Amino acid sequence: MRRIILITGGARSGKSSYAEKLALGLSDTPVYMATARIWDEEFRERVRRHQARRGPQWTNIEEEKFLSRHALEGRVVLVDCLTLWATNFFFDLESDVDQALAALQAEFDSLIAHDATFILVTNEIGMGGTSDNEIQRRFTDLQGWMNQYAAARADEVMLMVSGIPVKIKG
Repeated sequence: MRRIILITGGARSGKSSYAEKLALGLSDTPVYMATARIWDEEFRERVRRHQARRGPQWTNIEEEKFLSRHALEGRVVLVDCLTLWATNFFFDLESDVDQALAALQAEFDSLIAHDATFILVTNEIGMGGTSDNEIQRRFTDLQGWMNQYAAARADEVMLMVSGIPVKIKG
């Protein structure tokens, strides 16, 4: 039976750690779907640390955009994260918010059509001030709209605050 859990919060709020514990509590062999693009050595090292933290029971999938093309039926799937995933569409579509949002929504709907349990990690990037950078403002809009789209379809939504999960929905 399909189930969608959205975990949101700020940077270093404990989202990924909470999501990993939740996934391991639901399955002995969860899937970790990483959406990040490696853009420099510091980030590559960050990814290595995350991979080392996870044990061999995880099925690791590196997928920048087309999450739905993988066989996921009956699995517990942790997608980390929707923010980096949205970034990939945003920049590939030359910062066109409307095109990126339409592409993200279509791929999201294809993903959640799988009969699986999805644990989705995302960032609340719009809680601070308004950026003076136009591209950042446009991405913040995109991310906010995508988070709303995902949350509306989620069975549960958790907000992480200082490592503490706060139930928002479900």
